[in-house]
Amino acid sequence: MQELSGRTRQLVFASMRRFADLVADEPDAIILTIGQPHFPTPAHIAEAAKRAIDEGFTSYTPNRGIRPLREAASAYYERFTGHRYDPDREVLVTVGTTHAIDIAMRALLAPGDEVIIPAPAYPGYEGAVRLAGGHPVFVDTRSTGFLLTPDALRQATPRTKLLILASPANPTGAVYSEDELSALARLCVERDLYVLSDEIYAELQFDGSPASISRMPGMRDRTLVIHGLSKSRSMTGWRIGVAFAPAPIAAEMAKGAQFSVSCPSSISQMAALEALTCGHEDSRPMREAYRMNRHLAVQALRGIGVPVVEPAGAFYVFPELPKALSLTSDAFCEALARESHVALVSGTCFTRYGEGYVRISLACPPEALQEALGRIARFVERRRQG
Repeated sequence: MQELSGRTRQLVFASMRRFADLVADEPDAIILTIGQPHFPTPAHIAEAAKRAIDEGFTSYTPNRGIRPLREAASAYYERFTGHRYDPDREVLVTVGTTHAIDIAMRALLAPGDEVIIPAPAYPGYEGAVRLAGGHPVFVDTRSTGFLLTPDALRQATPRTKLLILASPANPTGAVYSEDELSALARLCVERDLYVLSDEIYAELQFDGSPASISRMPGMRDRTLVIHGLSKSRSMTGWRIGVAFAPAPIAAEMAKGAQFSVSCPSSISQMAALEALTCGHEDSRPMREAYRMNRHLAVQALRGIGVPVVEPAGAFYVFPELPKALSLTSDAFCEALARESHVALVSGTCFTRYGEGYVRISLACPPEALQEALGRIARFVERRRQG
């Protein structure tokens, strides 16, 4: 038999669900793992999908997505940033943001091109880079509040083509300010770097207005913005993302979409159209619930001596394990699951720079979070006592 592709063999499955599996049969299990909002999809969005089915809107659509949705996405993003993208040439509807990231990498990267990824980082970035033949270069942000600094970006080499930037970020909840993005943008222009700006959690930023590096001088033509509805509208299973990109790059991404998925679901596109035209306030109650859960988690963790950088957005906290426990991230999560029936995600799922940390999802009712935090506190105390 001939060898399989080296590009897939160098990948490993992210083990985010492994710890949830350990407690799956426990009746009192509390699972705070995957990035799944605990809210239902808003009813008016679901009704729009039902209408699409009833009206027979179940055929193929254009590869780039239906034009009304591209128009609505452009108008939506313009409200956030003041930036307008041409619905016909610069907007692409994708099968979730994971698909958008994948076809962006395929459009941009040649074999051996380097991609800077601030770490700890969402594991999907590395996979997409490697599948496109690129080389991920992880930059440690643990000492800078999980934010990439201009000094760190100066690690770019002549082979570096792209920077991946997420704000708010998964798993850390870190958010970049306008000034921080401006400083990074100057270096990107100087070094001739593209940027993939992952803004899927933008509506879940807790304070202030979301900033985008695409707005900085010289950056519009070198930035690909990835957005979507999975997190802000609780539409993870609907699989709709949106990419905003300069027309030449969007055209290449559209080719990737044509030959990988043909088009997004017609029904999901009608649901997304409803979300972007009539659901402007849908994310507000979700954001406020996550904000309250953030306060609850940060206070509880600090109260038991667990260091944590307060997240500025998204719905995760990423605490550092106390050194006195002498446990790796994997060992901590496994023992917590088996002994206390609480499932978290090991920091090692987010590159090697996540070792010594765990990710706790805040997407749960506050009562469940309080109970989980209490179990974590008792588990930590038992371990400290030996």
